[in-house]
Amino acid sequence: MEFFYVSLLCLFLLLVTLSLHFLFYKSRSALSGPLPPGKTGWPMVGESLEFLSCGWKGHPEKFVFDRMAKYSSHVFKTHLLGEKAAVFCGAPGNKFLFSNENKLVQAWWPASVDKVFPSSTQTSSKEEAIKMRKMLPNFLKPEALQRYIGIMDHIAGRHFSSGWENKDQVKVFPLCKNYTFWIASRLFVSVEEPTEVAKLLEPFNVLASGLISVPIDLPGTPFNRAVKASNQIRKMLVALIKQRKVDLAESKASPTQDIMSHMLTISDENGKFMHELDVADKILGLLIGGHDTASSACTFVIKFLAELPEIYEGVYKEQMEIVKSKAPGELLNWDDIQKMKYSWNVACEVLRLAPPLQGAFREALADFMYNGFSIPKGWKIYWSANTTHRNPECFPEPQKFDPSRFEGSGPAPYTFVPFGGGPRMCPGKEYARLEILVFIHHVVKRFRWEKIIPDEKIVVDPMPIPAKGLPVRLFPHKA
Repeated sequence: MEFFYVSLLCLFLLLVTLSLHFLFYKSRSALSGPLPPGKTGWPMVGESLEFLSCGWKGHPEKFVFDRMAKYSSHVFKTHLLGEKAAVFCGAPGNKFLFSNENKLVQAWWPASVDKVFPSSTQTSSKEEAIKMRKMLPNFLKPEALQRYIGIMDHIAGRHFSSGWENKDQVKVFPLCKNYTFWIASRLFVSVEEPTEVAKLLEPFNVLASGLISVPIDLPGTPFNRAVKASNQIRKMLVALIKQRKVDLAESKASPTQDIMSHMLTISDENGKFMHELDVADKILGLLIGGHDTASSACTFVIKFLAELPEIYEGVYKEQMEIVKSKAPGELLNWDDIQKMKYSWNVACEVLRLAPPLQGAFREALADFMYNGFSIPKGWKIYWSANTTHRNPECFPEPQKFDPSRFEGSGPAPYTFVPFGGGPRMCPGKEYARLEILVFIHHVVKRFRWEKIIPDEKIVVDPMPIPAKGLPVRLFPHKA
């Protein structure tokens, strides 16, 4: 009899336990659904090495496309840069992420970024980016951008005179880096002399390749070199900042002459001014964002125009019409830029086929469902530009170079995303458009060119770069 009662008690406790489980977890499990299909790779490392190596081999889209074909064309799971992750694919994935910024998802950077850019205020890269976005609009609004065109044109003239003219052949990528960094240095920190620009630029070349890397801080690794380069740049910027504070106090500099002066002369809601290291942190981020992506775009403009003479002819014709309308020595202006419609369509097609920004990460702020799958809070979400840029449903014959795709209303929403989208869209999009168009104007009015290495390999680390720097042979136009 005792055995019967014990059995009955056990059965009762089991029923209570099952009931409680049903009450508390039934609704959650019904809502959550399965995780996306996919695999997480090796312990700790995950699929990071394959993700990065596809870029190093020049085919960053392969990592995503292989898994889209194997698991799902909408979303799949993986493990990247030390984090459980889901990859959202196609225009619907872009729309979902861009529309739910700061609702279901927020910006996220790999640990390597926070370590390469250690904030003097002990805030994360994400928080620093939010502060920067509040500060930038004054410098990127249309009236400010219009003032920059003349400066960009002047620097472009000096750049082509010193780096391209009277040369039979040149390496394009280093020159494009020099051009875009020269403009960023002038507009952000008023450094314009070539020797000073070159000193600042050198460590930036090391820093870029270690930004999105496995954060192994051992001598010789890309990450270790990037951390050292970051520290070197910060020291150089602090020296510039100290001198600028002296110049401002002696009225040798203007509070509105560049972004550095602006940061040093504005206070927060409590009347506090930014610390020198804090200003250096922000300028460092701006200098990277202000030159790296545009230098990649300018390089690939040269590559595609070398390969496609009929496209070159269209750009040349448009730019020479503008040249003919200018008086000798007259700088480009806003109206001239607005006339460069075909040139910008060409640049957009370059950005579609070789996007400087391959994609970006978000972090899930809460559990949510996407396309029938559960995305747990804290998971990282990656979107890739190539899932639309090279998708025949978004761009028919995606491998074909066709600037007419951007005529009229252009591509469908959320398909052309070289600058991201939603609240996180690159705030420097219009700035980049100006420096790319000024570059195109100067190079085509001076030269034709041909590639010296016809099948040069492209490496993506983290942006697309020709492995040998894109050497070209120059043919100056006859006067």
